[in-house]
Amino acid sequence: MPATQVRDRKPADDRITARVPSSTRLIIERAAALYGASINQFIVQAALERANEVLQRMEVIKLSSGDAETFLKALENPPEPNEALVDAVSAHARLVEAQD
Repeated sequence: MPATQVRDRKPADDRITARVPSSTRLIIERAAALYGASINQFIVQAALERANEVLQRMEVIKLSSGDAETFLKALENPPEPNEALVDAVSAHARLVEAQD
């Protein structure tokens, strides 16, 4: 099971409903029957798998080995801050100080 997949061991108490064309319902019913699950079980499992795929794709950054090496080198030996960064840090410090 992927690390992002959530398994809730408490009894289900939330409800999700959807209106679908009868042709869609028939396809889902057939697939659920072949899978050996109820329609609800099949829909929830399919939606959960798809949600985890989306979250994985959107939340995980994949780098080539060359890009990863460049990134790690930059972490180990960061460049000197440029003028824009120095100005931004100063502006942030003034804003934080003003809020105290």
